[in-house]
Amino acid sequence: MRRVPQWPDWIKNPPSYEAGKLLVVLTGAGVSAESGLSTFRDSGGLWERYSIYEVATPEAWHRNPQLVLDFYNERRAQLAQVAPNPAHLLLKELEKYYTVIIITQNVDDLHERAGSSYVLHLHGELTKARSTADETLIYEIGYAPIRLGDTCEKNSQLRPHVVWFGEEVPAYVFAQEWAAKADIFVVIGTSLQVYPAAGLVDEAYRARKKFLIDPKPTRTYGVEVIEAPASEGVRELFKRLVEG
Repeated sequence: MRRVPQWPDWIKNPPSYEAGKLLVVLTGAGVSAESGLSTFRDSGGLWERYSIYEVATPEAWHRNPQLVLDFYNERRAQLAQVAPNPAHLLLKELEKYYTVIIITQNVDDLHERAGSSYVLHLHGELTKARSTADETLIYEIGYAPIRLGDTCEKNSQLRPHVVWFGEEVPAYVFAQEWAAKADIFVVIGTSLQVYPAAGLVDEAYRARKKFLIDPKPTRTYGVEVIEAPASEGVRELFKRLVEG
């Protein structure tokens, strides 16, 4: 188990980019779903099998930590069996033409495995654990389970490194900064029902172009809509941004 920094290195040492070439992308569960990962809100999704209040709140952790660990261990084991899909890979391909910042609501590592250079996780990462005594003590665990009795260097129980309902989203301040800098802002595979992430569309007030990729958009947010699933939509986005 290897201790890792709280934030990716590029947050402290931001990438340089050409004027007009900063592409900021907000991704949600719809991107990972095409790789075969269970989503939360769709029909048959995880919230139909589990109550938020049983597995995704601080209170649930204090009430039944074993159930919470089992839930996230199952998610981690599933993640080990899937691979990045064309949406992930095309976002990496766009780095040939733009500086691409990925802000993701997803806790999987598929953007990293696709090779994306700059990924910010709003809601944490499944492949990491953190101390229950000190939230800055974070460890890379890969796809291994967390068990009761697994402890940090301060001898406190480890928990999943995810943001639960009712907890603050500390990465949001960085997401705001990059959204505000964006020349092009794209939303893919998220219903934009969860705040504060949903507010990033408004934060991208300088963007000359905004796109929403969604097969069944319920709101358009005044942006250009590509009505398609993630991979198909990113192909169309690629055509519009690269091929003209």
